[in-house]
Amino acid sequence: MKVPRDVSGEELKRLFRRLGYVEVRQDGSHVRMTHFDEPQHHVTVPMHKPLRVGTLAALLKDVALHRAVLVETLLEDL
Repeated sequence: MKVPRDVSGEELKRLFRRLGYVEVRQDGSHVRMTHFDEPQHHVTVPMHKPLRVGTLAALLKDVALHRAVLVETLLEDL
C-alpha cells in the first residue's frame, strides 16, 4: 500500500492517540508522544501540513514495529 501524500501532523497525532499514545509535551511545531506500556515508546510528530512522505513512512514504521502490527494496518486506520 502506498503512503498517502496529504496526511497532516494533526491526523497522525489522532491515530497515535487511538493506539494509546499520550501527548507529553510540545516544542514549537513538534509534539512528543509517549506510549507508557513497558517498554515505553516515544515518537515526535511534526505538526506540518502535509507531512513529507518519508517522515510519515518512518514514523509509521517505528510505531508498527513497537506495536507489532503491519504498516498497512496503520495506513488503513489513518
